Amino acid sequence: MPESPKKILIIDDDPFFLRLLTDSFSESGFEVFSAYDGVEGVGVYMETLPDAVLCDLVMPRMGGAETCEEIGRLAGDNQPVMVMVSSTFQNESPHEHDVAELGARVHISKTTSPVDVVIIVEQLLERDRYLQGC
Repeated sequence: MPESPKKILIIDDDPFFLRLLTDSFSESGFEVFSAYDGVEGVGVYMETLPDAVLCDLVMPRMGGAETCEEIGRLAGDNQPVMVMVSSTFQNESPHEHDVAELGARVHISKTTSPVDVVIIVEQLLERDRYLQGC
């Protein structure tokens, strides 16, 4: 039986960046859901329960840190892969923290190519799947 596509929620108030990432993840076989701010993002999360959440840091109504923390609280034991993207990480390569910072363990600069963002998320999902099987 074929594996169902992985689901990702992309939360970003920049329509261009949101479209760019949506297209990249869709082309890679993901089922993509999107939201334009944290308040909408939390609602979409509850409706779709995605495997991964990619969230902008700075957004109106509810910022990325608060959004990720709320999704993490709602997820309980079924935590999605949480990735924070921001232009404030501009001069940094993608990195992972041992403990969540700003609501996410993985931080990626918005200057990272969309293809590389997809690859990073795929690797994180694969690692989580492997660790759950151990």
